[in-house]
Amino acid sequence: MQTTYSISEVAQMFNISPSTLRYYDQEGIIPNLHKNHAGVREFSPDNLATLKLVGCLKCAGMSIKDIKIFIQWCADGDSTLQKRLEMFHELRRTTKAQMQELEATLDTLEHKCRYYTQAVKDGTEKFVKQKNKASDPKIVRD
Repeated sequence: MQTTYSISEVAQMFNISPSTLRYYDQEGIIPNLHKNHAGVREFSPDNLATLKLVGCLKCAGMSIKDIKIFIQWCADGDSTLQKRLEMFHELRRTTKAQMQELEATLDTLEHKCRYYTQAVKDGTEKFVKQKNKASDPKIVRD
């Protein structure tokens, strides 16, 4: 017998609300989700794998509408393999671009942490500003 999970267990596993899981089910985002004789959702390991992928797609910036299309492509079978491959290539490209933006943001934040750590240590920004101007007179980093 296959292990199943309740909606509250799955909500806790994925850190999402039961109402979100119900919404996903209503929207057809969790294919083959079984309900018992009382109508209670019973999540299988395959359903959990789908939810893990949905979380990844959302994190990559995909809308629920587009996730539904992807789920339908999966249901349509091999005839949509090329579409799915192209979708993942595009998601990878946009995710890498986002990562580059985040790296630049992180660089700035790290600089500000060093800057303010030194300013707090000195009790003033005066010396840090002078040091920054001396190292690159075109850029004022305060």
